[in-house]
Amino acid sequence: MDHRNDQAVAFLGARRSHPPKLLKSPGPDRDELIRLLTMAARAPDHGKLEPWRFVVLGRDRLDALQPILRQEVLATGQDAAAAEKAAASFGSPVIVAVIFSPVASEKIPEWEQVLSAGAVCLGLVNAALASGWGAAWLTGFAALNQGFAEAHLGLAPSERVAGLIHIGTRGETPPERPRPDIQAKTSWLE
Repeated sequence: MDHRNDQAVAFLGARRSHPPKLLKSPGPDRDELIRLLTMAARAPDHGKLEPWRFVVLGRDRLDALQPILRQEVLATGQDAAAAEKAAASFGSPVIVAVIFSPVASEKIPEWEQVLSAGAVCLGLVNAALASGWGAAWLTGFAALNQGFAEAHLGLAPSERVAGLIHIGTRGETPPERPRPDIQAKTSWLE
């Protein structure tokens, strides 16, 4: 029985993220987001722990957070350019914060749970791209500053932002970027 999916192979061979600055409105609606999140949740998950969750930030919430984000970046001693860059990162039509939410387990180490959350991030980007949306996985101040994430994204102290997945209507096609030299990155143990 042949299980090859040539369309999926072609997609994976050519996939590329769409930087948030190239995304336009509209973003996916709630039903479409549920469909994308459902696909993303099909990620590897040793022990079926589901060590991740989603926080969806719609345009109104992103608009409200932009000035707060700007001020919090300045409060850390960074310059105005860094503050503007951070605020501009919330310009996408929709952002899904994938939250790493560790589960106590004697069998499944936290490291594997982190990898599962990362797989969910990539799964969501790929689901969005395959569905015709533009998408990118980023972090930045909002993801990496625990105080901001707890106060404004609803994280518990034990949780972390695995990624901010920006989704919207594709604008211009981003240029291709250099890809790794697979021969240089591969060892063969035969």
